[in-house]
Amino acid sequence: MPNPKRRHSQQRSAKRRTHYKAVAATLSVDSATGETHVRHRAHVSEGKLYYKGQVVAEKSPIKK
Repeated sequence: MPNPKRRHSQQRSAKRRTHYKAVAATLSVDSATGETHVRHRAHVSEGKLYYKGQVVAEKSPIKK
């Protein structure tokens, strides 16, 4: 079975394997807050964590 005589560089291997292109993230406007955010990601607005237009968590004050 034939083998390469010399080792291929990492850059050469990476060039061969790359098929991904830089794509801008898809943005969406939240129905509850009206803020623009990355789709399918939770986002913070006014101290509250929103996901799919619903409050998931609220920031509680720090107790000492």
